[in-house]
Amino acid sequence: MGHPPLEFRDCYLDSPNFRERLKCYEQELERTNKFIKDVIKDGNALISAMRNYSSAVQKFSQTLQSFQFDFIGDTLTDDEINIAESFKEFAELLNEVENERMMMVHNASDLLIKPLESFRKEQIGFTKERKKKFEKDGERFYSLLDRHLHLSSKKKESQLQEADLQVDKERHIFFESSLDYVYQIQEVQESKKFNIVEPVLAFLHSLFISNNLTVELTQDFLPYKQKLQLSLQNTRNHFSSTREEMEELKKRMKEAPQTCKLPGQPTIEGYLYTQEKWALGISWVKYYCQYEKETKTLTMTPMEQKPGAKQGPLDLTLKYCVRRKTESIDKRFCFDIETNERPGTITLQALSEANRRLWMEAMDGKEPIYHSPITKQEEMELNEVGFKFVRKCINVIETKGIKTEGLYRTVGSNIQVQKLLNAFFDPKCPGDVDFHNSDWDIKTITSSLKFYLRNLSEPVMTYRLHKELVSAAKSDNLDYRLGAIHSLVYKLPEKNREMLELLIRHLVNVCEHSKENFMTPSNMGVIFGPTLMRAQEDTVAAMMNIKFQNIVVEILIEHFVKIYSGPPEESAAPPVPPPRVTARRHKPITISKRLLRERTLGYNTSSLDESEGDSDSFSKVLPPGEKPTIIRPPVRPPDPFFWAATPQKTKPDIVAGNAGEIPLSVVASRTRFFETASRKTGSSQGRLPGDES
Repeated sequence: MGHPPLEFRDCYLDSPNFRERLKCYEQELERTNKFIKDVIKDGNALISAMRNYSSAVQKFSQTLQSFQFDFIGDTLTDDEINIAESFKEFAELLNEVENERMMMVHNASDLLIKPLESFRKEQIGFTKERKKKFEKDGERFYSLLDRHLHLSSKKKESQLQEADLQVDKERHIFFESSLDYVYQIQEVQESKKFNIVEPVLAFLHSLFISNNLTVELTQDFLPYKQKLQLSLQNTRNHFSSTREEMEELKKRMKEAPQTCKLPGQPTIEGYLYTQEKWALGISWVKYYCQYEKETKTLTMTPMEQKPGAKQGPLDLTLKYCVRRKTESIDKRFCFDIETNERPGTITLQALSEANRRLWMEAMDGKEPIYHSPITKQEEMELNEVGFKFVRKCINVIETKGIKTEGLYRTVGSNIQVQKLLNAFFDPKCPGDVDFHNSDWDIKTITSSLKFYLRNLSEPVMTYRLHKELVSAAKSDNLDYRLGAIHSLVYKLPEKNREMLELLIRHLVNVCEHSKENFMTPSNMGVIFGPTLMRAQEDTVAAMMNIKFQNIVVEILIEHFVKIYSGPPEESAAPPVPPPRVTARRHKPITISKRLLRERTLGYNTSSLDESEGDSDSFSKVLPPGEKPTIIRPPVRPPDPFFWAATPQKTKPDIVAGNAGEIPLSVVASRTRFFETASRKTGSSQGRLPGDES
């Protein structure tokens, strides 16, 4: 089971459970750091130790085999399953070629060591710096808070105000440090999936094509590599969209941390000090308290255990709450409560005046103060004007810009977008805008369409069906995914279903021109997943499900004809996911379990000039015991092509046996270089027997 997400609101509460979960993340970070060090160490040994090459490969293989990805959330996507299984696949490949491998490519350090070292130093190292700052700020804040709470209320008002300001300042610093640290540690936890796997993938690929002893193995490896590369790219895209949402949530939490309440959570919770009277005097004991307004239940967990006895949480039923007068007690921020279980009055001390107000409001005290919620952006409605706007946008896009490279991914000017929306949705003359005007370029229109859909009062696919749609996308069974989403589409309100059909039909048309615009169903899912679907609550857990929202949209695009040919048959029983004991319908991509073919080896002729006229010399099988001539691989590959950095078009990689296309990445660029080089060296030595191509 994966680690539970760290909610940003928990940074403000700083509860014991939050600290425990954070400790699990820190242990995982340290484990990952150690793993990366092992991979780097073993990789260097593999490059430098030619004489001990076989044992180095075995050790490296074992290191990969022993590592297992932990993840955030309760379910992995198909791409993440492929990534999680990838190290086992790599290890099997290394074991297979251990007895045949004789030489390492020269650029192995650039492909493997430097990216991992960079990730470890820049990402994990930066996270550790955040941890040090978090611990330092926390220690300073709690130390100051303890001294602050012992201040007498009889001190001068100016002194008290100055002390309050100092505590508020330190609290703000600590809260920001906590937010930054939690955000960073979760980002590293998620990004390591591709930042660790991709360099290893590139290293393995260069290893397998370093000499013509592994030409056949390289041919088998290429389809797997490209599928895994597609999984990495999809996971990277999901990560990017999730990170944007989390940054927005983090920003909102900084502005008003107390206004966000998760469903099913207590009305209010935090630390309180309780006045306890003893025979020798009065003491103040620290408790972590949780209050549920509906049941009027106050749960108090002691933080300072008595010697010889372990105290558990204490549940009390609240009768009433009243503010404690300042002059009646030598402590600040106090209020009194009375419960059914304890006789008499219980005096509690909050951490600040604002904190006391929140507790009293939650407990219906005599001085309730209501805080304002986080202000939302102006919402739009799904009405006739909205349909007209969407149809006009689609018409212009499909007429003028459907072949535009990076369609929907390239963002328009905010000023122009707001200008277009204000003009079209003007109450005085709604819809009176000429979209063919030169002021509105394609990226402005696409950004306006996305803005309108994202700011609807309720998303197109509704809050009510959100959990069911995400649950369907999480299923292991591919048929169930399609059947469940098909059924849920027809549970949408009529106008929502009509809008969804209009949009998906348009996205299908966009994807049909992917050769020109490079926008595949997967890319469109990343863009429109958070646009057409969103959870009602703003939480980290909800953000982690964005990748499954993307999958829902991708399925709608790929199976548009089937889904919109009509509703599922009423007589048919609703799709039910199969029991876990059955085999998975989606299996991780694999290469280690492939069918092995008879291996034939070519060898280098003594003279290329002589062999040019003799085609038979290219198909000789090596006699037993004779070793082939080793051909050194090419030097370091050229710098990778970055799609977003240049306007010129480059042909994308084609997945073997598939007509689909994937954008180039660092691995793809370097792979193309080595593939070209291996073809050149292969042409100089001839073809393998049985190779008809």
